[in-house]
Amino acid sequence: MSAFPVSPEKEEQLARRMAAIGLRESDVEESFVRSGGHGGQNVNKTATCVMLMHRPTGLQVKCQQTRQQGQNRYLAWMLLLEKLETRQRERVASERSQAEKLRRQKRGRSRAAKQRILADKSHRSSKKSSRRSAPMD
Repeated sequence: MSAFPVSPEKEEQLARRMAAIGLRESDVEESFVRSGGHGGQNVNKTATCVMLMHRPTGLQVKCQQTRQQGQNRYLAWMLLLEKLETRQRERVASERSQAEKLRRQKRGRSRAAKQRILADKSHRSSKKSSRRSAPMD
């Protein structure tokens, strides 16, 4: 019997996504608590709500969408994977943008840009020198 009450394809997809981001089951603390809200006696007596805590990042996910614990467990794992993947994508994008910014900062100016800057400097210098008062003799 499988760990989740879903098709083997979905379970295989979950395992592939876990392997892709390097998530191990031992890094995740899983606990089951009673749900709240609609559901009647089933909700009040059985622990169908699933809470997952990823210890290395401190990320926590809680799922109580359905009345079955197994389905909630699968959905919670999917939510946790989505959050971890988003966090990883953001980190990679941030690193890439930092590297690009550094590359732009270190890039040298073109010859035309240097000439423009020097022309502006000489123009400012001439303006300032014309403002000076004439020497008193």
